[in-house]
Amino acid sequence: MGHAVHKASEPALAENELKRQLKPRHLTMISLGGTIGTGLFLASGGAIHTAGPGGTLVSYIAIGVMVYFLMTSLAEMASFMPVAGSFSTYATKFIDPALGFALGWNYWYNWAITIAAELSAVTMVMKFWFPNSSSLLWSVLFLLIMFGLNYLSVQGFGEAEYWFSLVKVVTVIIFLIAGALMIFGIIGGHAVGFTNFTVGDAPFHGGLMATLGVFMAAGFSFQGTELLGVAAGETDDPRRSIPRAVRQVFWRILLFYVLAILVISLLIPYTNENLANSDITVSPFTLVFSKMGVAFAASVMNAVILTAVLSAGNSGMYASTRMLWDLAREGKAPRFLAKLDKRGIPLNALVVTALVGALAFLASLFGDGAVYNWLLNASGMSGFIAWLGIAISHYRFRKAYVAQGYDLKDLPYRAAWFPFGPIFAFVLCTVVVFGQNYAAFIGDTIDWKSVLVSYIGLPVFLVTWLGYKIIKKTKVLPLEECELQ
Repeated sequence: MGHAVHKASEPALAENELKRQLKPRHLTMISLGGTIGTGLFLASGGAIHTAGPGGTLVSYIAIGVMVYFLMTSLAEMASFMPVAGSFSTYATKFIDPALGFALGWNYWYNWAITIAAELSAVTMVMKFWFPNSSSLLWSVLFLLIMFGLNYLSVQGFGEAEYWFSLVKVVTVIIFLIAGALMIFGIIGGHAVGFTNFTVGDAPFHGGLMATLGVFMAAGFSFQGTELLGVAAGETDDPRRSIPRAVRQVFWRILLFYVLAILVISLLIPYTNENLANSDITVSPFTLVFSKMGVAFAASVMNAVILTAVLSAGNSGMYASTRMLWDLAREGKAPRFLAKLDKRGIPLNALVVTALVGALAFLASLFGDGAVYNWLLNASGMSGFIAWLGIAISHYRFRKAYVAQGYDLKDLPYRAAWFPFGPIFAFVLCTVVVFGQNYAAFIGDTIDWKSVLVSYIGLPVFLVTWLGYKIIKKTKVLPLEECELQ
């Protein structure tokens, strides 16, 4: 019964394939840029303020290790079977078509809403320079830019993402070098050393619960690394370029997040109230650059944050379009969405995704901040659910590969630490999902409104999964029947 869903892959659609035009440099920057965004530039300050430097570093290192295992799991599957449907396709082939259906729609929704959220963020970024301008104007303009970059060609998307990511990477490298020079007194006249690690009850402020809270926030910061799997379907030589990009993920996370947080913590005491503010003018990066004497530090960082927002929206439109196209190709979404134009662009899926992204226009009607936060909460759980899907799919893939008599030596890339890696990632991800809003359950009464906002993604996912399972009567595939072609 499980194989019935593959009827959509008919000869008529077999020639309807994506173009493999993403080069290794595009892939490296997509995976690199995926993790660097507002989470690092803005949210890191609030994390340090909440849990102190020690609590924040522990949280980010733990999540970083988890993401490393998830990426090696994804690399093993993506280099063996490079498809745009990524973990949705893997769940369909290695676990249960119903789970693949739910993961695909969950991921499409997550990134389609992220486009909307990033467009809301764009209005806030632009109002830094043009305080009296129209939110609607900026939303429309940037939606058209993102649509245009995705419409041109997959190479156009890859090239745009390469340069967006390069701006972010260069900013972080300059920040780390200049910050280190300030810490040792080479810039600024006097060495700061580790004095800020002994302020108040640093390095672990707020105890275990504060660290746990930051743990959740750190998970959000790293979402986007799994874009590597979606991009595999359009990558030139995926068997070599995907493992190469993934091998660097752990060190990049360590370098960019852990060292940036260390530099911020050493230069700015966690008690500084500005860290708790998510305003661009007092982002931790802006504070450090200002301290360094950089003129227009806030404007420079605002421009970098604009790049990060554009990059997230551009990637979001790419990922959600490809996922929707693949769902349609497998018969799990309306058939017209499976159509590609002559250049290999899934135009119908792109248009539908962009229209959903246009939800951001609500930002101009109901106030910029409120709608942005609501949109973010609505898709908050989806990324973690996708990560859970990657961990389970990899565990099942490896078991099926061995059960069907294949030799592990023949895999283009083999994830180390199996089965510890996917199990560790699964457990940690489950903790993040269910601990999402633990604070709502603490106290005299449960804050049900807050619980609803935080956990709404879970029932939506379960209804999608179980609904498809009941209607299509799908079953969990025996290991011997998992499709490894």
